[in-house]
Amino acid sequence: MADLLLRGIKKSYGNVKVLHGIDLDIRAGEFIVFVGPSGCGKSTLLRLIAGLEDITAGTLQIDGQVVNQLAPSKRGIAMVFQSYALYPHMTVYDNMAFGMKLAKGHDKSEIDKRVREAANILQITPYLDRLPKQLSGGQRQRVAIGRAIVRDPKVFLFDEPLSNLDAALRVATRIEINKLHESMPGVTMIYVTHDQVEAMTLADRIVVLNAGRVEQVGPPMELYHNPANLFVARFLGSPSMNTMPCTVVSGGANPVVKPDGCDPIVVQATIPVSAAGAKATFGVRPEDLDISTNGEAIFRGKVDIVEQLGEVTLIYVDVGAPEPIVAKIPNDTVIAKGDTVALTSERRHLQVFDENGIAYPRT
Repeated sequence: MADLLLRGIKKSYGNVKVLHGIDLDIRAGEFIVFVGPSGCGKSTLLRLIAGLEDITAGTLQIDGQVVNQLAPSKRGIAMVFQSYALYPHMTVYDNMAFGMKLAKGHDKSEIDKRVREAANILQITPYLDRLPKQLSGGQRQRVAIGRAIVRDPKVFLFDEPLSNLDAALRVATRIEINKLHESMPGVTMIYVTHDQVEAMTLADRIVVLNAGRVEQVGPPMELYHNPANLFVARFLGSPSMNTMPCTVVSGGANPVVKPDGCDPIVVQATIPVSAAGAKATFGVRPEDLDISTNGEAIFRGKVDIVEQLGEVTLIYVDVGAPEPIVAKIPNDTVIAKGDTVALTSERRHLQVFDENGIAYPRT
């Protein structure tokens, strides 16, 4: 079991600053996912933890020990990369055993036991005598994970391990990684991805990164329902949250905002009275919008596009705002391009962000 403590972690390449002071507490046994757009610094942060890059400033502790200057092999860490990095001339068994053989101090029976235990966990026992070229992409990735397991690490690091797989294999391998975490209680796992589905389904807590800074940390559904700011609100969710410029009409009890081009809307948010007249941003998720059947609505407009996805239907509605509103509705709803619709939502789902993009707390 290993706790990780990151304090003021910075990374620069010459004059280019990549990480701007990362503070994180990671508890032993947690599954933490770093998520964010390309170039946000998530893989760089993972490499700093692994010891593959030098920390420019700040302190990294693993199990209470400062490891800034400690070699990667001494940190009790195993890393699974985006590329499988398997030796093509070695069997699956030999690929998995190779690291233990190099480390020395392990007899053949111990190595054999660990390799077979890892193969059993990952369901690759029938492939132990095969070469990597005889395996599918998903099987090769499981071998790479198995190679990490046999080292019995305190911390697993995954750097976008599913990005080279097709959609079906990604789902299957994601399930395997979830099972792996459950089968190894106490082992800390840190996983890097740009795929929000992986983040939402795997993580105990998500760390959302943007431009080298942490935007928000928390359990997946907490971040989804209560984003700290506009970046998190827009990044998590597919389709992303509908957002539009608005003006605060009144704060205090029963605050009212007026999105540009639309009617005023009463929201459940803690907006101070002094904010009246201030610019802000209104937000509502597509799945929180319904077609009104009683005449009450927060938006009215014409349907521009209908996307039938099978399990749901997406409609894009011109409500007079700068961008169309996207609503996710049941797949059996009869609706066509050009129809006029009224969209409604429960007030508890409506969100407002101040002029700096920070969320007003919902009541």
